[in-house]
Amino acid sequence: MSDQQQPPVRVMVVDDHPMWREAVSRDLAEAGFALVATAGDGEEAVRRARAAQPQVLVLDLNLPSLPGVEVCRQVVGHDPALRVLVLSASGEHADVLEAVKSGATGYLVKSAGREELIDAVRRTAAGDPVFTPGLAGLVLGEFRRLAAEPAAPASPAAPQLTARETEVLRLVAKGLSYRQIAERLVLSHRTVQNHVQNTLGKLQLHNRVELVRYAIEQGLDDDLR
Repeated sequence: MSDQQQPPVRVMVVDDHPMWREAVSRDLAEAGFALVATAGDGEEAVRRARAAQPQVLVLDLNLPSLPGVEVCRQVVGHDPALRVLVLSASGEHADVLEAVKSGATGYLVKSAGREELIDAVRRTAAGDPVFTPGLAGLVLGEFRRLAAEPAAPASPAAPQLTARETEVLRLVAKGLSYRQIAERLVLSHRTVQNHVQNTLGKLQLHNRVELVRYAIEQGLDDDLR
């Protein structure tokens, strides 16, 4: 298939340090992203995100007026399609897990290089979970721990997933990115995304975090080796 001209990914950058915010914004704009807004504090970030409707929010956690995790919770709650990439000076496990539970798609520490950041924003926009090396396993382990806890009562009628949707869900539960799933199943990246979106709709879930927890609760992560 020939590459169709896609509009640039709409990105917003939130950081309370003006020089850092401007540097990240400039790097992303030069890489071809459409910078639709910036913000320097949490409350401003929530307001501007709702007005500008970015596809990816690059978010610092340490913000005045409203913590980054609360910003993430509010903006993803308002627009579940919005993907949040946390860009933080902290690599503390508690910060990472709190960010993911609040709806973040990925987590990158600020020691990452320019090209690593640009690649992370591209992959986040495509729906892939992006984590600084060493953190992905931590997050998957936390999903497993959460799944072991008592869950809320299931709805009476379990939704019916197709065989392909179930297959994709199993691989999501194992921590594979959409790109890796596409390669494993010999599908296009877009087809995998469509299967995930259909599954989210059927299960009435809002994001990948909830989807992975559901899959592990169902034991789907143990079905494939």
